[in-house]
Amino acid sequence: MNYKGRTVFTATAIAAVFAGLGIRLAFLHLQPSSDTLARIHSGRRLEQETRGSRGRILDREGQILALDIDAKHICADPKFILEHGDIQAVCEALSQHLTLDRDKIWKLLDHPDRQYVRIQKFAREQTVAPLRDLHLKGLIFEDASIREYPKGVLGAHVIGFVNYEGVGSAGIEQRMNSYLQGSAGLRISQKDGLRREIYSRRTVDIEPQAGADVHLTIDQQIQHFAEKALDDLSAKYHPQGAWAIVQNVRTGEILAMASLPTFNLNSFGSAPAEWMRNRAINYTYEPGSTMKAMIIASALDSGVVRSTDVFDCENGVWYYGGKALHDAHGEGRLSVADILKKSSNIGAAKIALRMGDEKVYQSLRNFGFGEQTGIELPGEDAGIVWPPDRWSKISITRLAMGHEVLVTSMQILSAISAIANDGIRMRPLIIHKVVDAKGDIILEPRPEELGRPIRPETAKLMRRLLARVTQPGGTGTKAALRGYLVAGKTGTAQKANLDEGGYYNHKYIASFIGFLPVENPVISIIVVADDPQGSHYGGTVCAPYFHDIADQTVRYLRIPPEGFPTEYISRLEQPPPGEEDIPE
Repeated sequence: MNYKGRTVFTATAIAAVFAGLGIRLAFLHLQPSSDTLARIHSGRRLEQETRGSRGRILDREGQILALDIDAKHICADPKFILEHGDIQAVCEALSQHLTLDRDKIWKLLDHPDRQYVRIQKFAREQTVAPLRDLHLKGLIFEDASIREYPKGVLGAHVIGFVNYEGVGSAGIEQRMNSYLQGSAGLRISQKDGLRREIYSRRTVDIEPQAGADVHLTIDQQIQHFAEKALDDLSAKYHPQGAWAIVQNVRTGEILAMASLPTFNLNSFGSAPAEWMRNRAINYTYEPGSTMKAMIIASALDSGVVRSTDVFDCENGVWYYGGKALHDAHGEGRLSVADILKKSSNIGAAKIALRMGDEKVYQSLRNFGFGEQTGIELPGEDAGIVWPPDRWSKISITRLAMGHEVLVTSMQILSAISAIANDGIRMRPLIIHKVVDAKGDIILEPRPEELGRPIRPETAKLMRRLLARVTQPGGTGTKAALRGYLVAGKTGTAQKANLDEGGYYNHKYIASFIGFLPVENPVISIIVVADDPQGSHYGGTVCAPYFHDIADQTVRYLRIPPEGFPTEYISRLEQPPPGEEDIPE
């Protein structure tokens, strides 16, 4: 074929190709198929689900403990960056301001076929601002929100945290997630070739609803007192863990709940799982002698003994069922009142024997052991109280001193609070109220009675007997507080070896529970230390830190000392912020 022929052939071929393309374009525009139309509309469709800001968590005084703050996802368009030759500048800027490895960023951007890649999620404004000021083309800043915990570690086990998908995963964040998370919105529109929304084509725009605010019964000041006391205890005795609870005995409201080890809520991802454990409600243990308060209270209430009845405490060693039972300090004949004051194991065992298996078991159940207290926190353990048909001959003597039963500190505190509250056991409350975005209260738990394990007159007698524990000659003198009568009970128990059975020889749970003022109780407190070093007695390890928490709390709450005029109004009796009486 000569030159002219080749030219004609080539021109004809090109004309045929363009003619075919023209026919195809005309067909697509004038009479496209339904499949083609569906693909076009699908590619242009923009559908976004938006979620309203998560509600805040506040303490009882309105101090913010958790809230959402604005953040950005830092993203990029690799194709655009590569086409415009800016990859070097982008990598340098991102590695400098995000402290990311430059080579790693380069690998993310070195994809000419991609138009979207996420570099870093949930970047705070102070991180984003310098990058935005550089005006680097190809960078994209997507709106996002991040959960902020202004107090850091304060109340970590109560507040909990939100995972990276925005779902509450511990504490109040988990339990109240349905209230906090709000409702989703929906936006349906179309986008142009650069993936930008065409606002005139928006067909659906449902605004998201913000989540409700959750107000806790926790007071951040009392929480700080409890956490500081645990820090001091841990610095001196180096336990495996330590925890404390402060409760309003009349309403059941939890004013503080602290647990060590702890973690910073703003960096929860770096904390070991064991640090996230709320030991106040999730750690079960044999309580030791703190259980004597409930056993003796039940014995007095049922008329089995009187406070003046005397028992032979065998000078510290007593054999029953072929097993020896020891007292830390040998005693001879003691009254029931002094058995409690001196914390005699032998005396408590003999009182329990006089009660009998069924009465001892029922008294434990009446005080709430073996079941959850119902506090509004996830992960609460019920503990274990075996029925009498599973007891050995000596079980009743060991139960009297707080062995062969597993409890949580929340259960023990609820039981001692019942004694302080004229024998009425209250459900522990940690939610004060839930307020929606309009300001309406949508949930407001009220104090709830769970039962009456003992009569009011028995409770009054027990309060006075427990006050003797913190007076000279008692085991809890280090919990005494100037100007107040303090009722309490020490606890020292060998740790059970759950792997091999029996007990560890040199591992203990030390504790102290109590309440004040004795004649008109307002607050109850428990302090527990797991395997403290240097000493293992509750009166030595925990009572001083009970004193520290109580001393600061009564002054902060303005709880009047014994005998103070009734006109003295405590902070707990005052209306919360925003609910003061308005003068006419």
